[in-house]
Amino acid sequence: MTRSIPTLFRAAVEEVPDDVWLLAGDVEHTYAQALDRIERAAGALRAAGVGRGDRVLVLARNTAPYLLSWFALMEVGAVQVPVNPASSPAELEGLLHQVEPVLTIDDGNVAALFEGPADGQGPAPVDERDVAVMIPTSGTTGRSKLVMQTHLAYVMAGEGFPYWMELTADDRLMTSLPLFHINAPAYSTLGSAAARASLVLLPDFSGSGFLDSARRYGATEFNAIGAMLEILMRQPERADDAQNPLRRCYTGPAPDRERHLQIEERFGIEIVCGYAMSETPYGLIWRHGTRPYGTLGSVRQHPVLGAVNEARVRHGGQPVGPGEVGELELRNPAVMRGYYEMPDETATVLLDDGWLRTGDLVAADGDGVYTFVGRVKDVIRRRGENLSPVEVEAALERHPNVAEAAVIAVPSELSEDDVKAFVTAAPGRSVDVAKLHAHTGGLLARFKLPRYYEVVAELPHTPTGRLAKHRLPTDRTTEEIDMDDGQGRGRG
Repeated sequence: MTRSIPTLFRAAVEEVPDDVWLLAGDVEHTYAQALDRIERAAGALRAAGVGRGDRVLVLARNTAPYLLSWFALMEVGAVQVPVNPASSPAELEGLLHQVEPVLTIDDGNVAALFEGPADGQGPAPVDERDVAVMIPTSGTTGRSKLVMQTHLAYVMAGEGFPYWMELTADDRLMTSLPLFHINAPAYSTLGSAAARASLVLLPDFSGSGFLDSARRYGATEFNAIGAMLEILMRQPERADDAQNPLRRCYTGPAPDRERHLQIEERFGIEIVCGYAMSETPYGLIWRHGTRPYGTLGSVRQHPVLGAVNEARVRHGGQPVGPGEVGELELRNPAVMRGYYEMPDETATVLLDDGWLRTGDLVAADGDGVYTFVGRVKDVIRRRGENLSPVEVEAALERHPNVAEAAVIAVPSELSEDDVKAFVTAAPGRSVDVAKLHAHTGGLLARFKLPRYYEVVAELPHTPTGRLAKHRLPTDRTTEEIDMDDGQGRGRG
């Protein structure tokens, strides 16, 4: 059987047609009702001349029509190019020129897709290795790197997620993650269908309203990445925080053991940590029954196909031993086809023997459990030593007055790089930089300590909650404090 997105969803419809699948706002669709709307939209797409292999640009808001339009595109064998609704006109124009879509689906025409009747054609024949989605990621040449991801990758992620998270047909899986990335469509959307569970689709993430949404919809599991759990922890505590239907959360990166347990106790949930990327949803995850705090876990495997995923750690093209740091590489059937029309960038990360270079630095123990150290490109070279910004950020965030920290390399007057830390204060508190510097000095070697500090009201984030460090200034500012000037004075 071909593993395609329509095949996976139709199998769920055939088995549980009258079970509630999608809840979004005031919309509630059973599996059969959702398929009816998908088939209507597929008929409209075919009438508009959209067919197998055609690229369609989609303004991917977190609403029922946009989600169902994705399934409709998969029915006709098209390739979806989902874009962030917050993209600037220049970014959208750049994507249009790069992709040359046959159609754009946006707020002006998405509703009309569902107005006509279905044409009765059913899903188009596709190969599981056909490209299903081209996921825009950041580029360095003024063009987006478009990850060409296959039907097989999405389906394998959907089949695996219930197994990894012990999701059943009795669950309601809630996500507020954006539909223009891979997590929400692959894990939450297809994972819910594979489990015959319900899917709760929130329009966006709200720290103040998240638990109330879980109560409203009866959500039992949810996906969170980046700073989402920390944002929840920084909401004012309520006596009923743990009085919610939630039982399990999937997240990454992993908090340290102490923070992990604090989050679980406050909200009455179990946290499972993992790691994946647009280039492959088959990365790492905690094995059932294990709690390797602060780690990314072990290689994900398929519940039926078995051991389909391999991982290795290398430095300079050579393997490293247990406990040593190197770049994580993965090999599995869910690895992307490449970056659209970027052969040089593709060749940099996809090796001839099928291994994917992730660009992430990890250390593995003797049992195949991996711990994140940092990004290859983010390593800071200082005083002849390499240091990981992630390690410095973790030390800064252990101070009770710090809510969040971002550490970057800035130009040095001597050579190599200097280290600058941007920090935000915890609610109701203020940051004394001299005391924070002393605190960090008790945790890290001297060469890892930031020279510059700047306290800011907030840090920039991507739509998925990850720190957007590329938006932080690397030049000198009047607000920063230089700890090497003898008195820690600001430059202004």
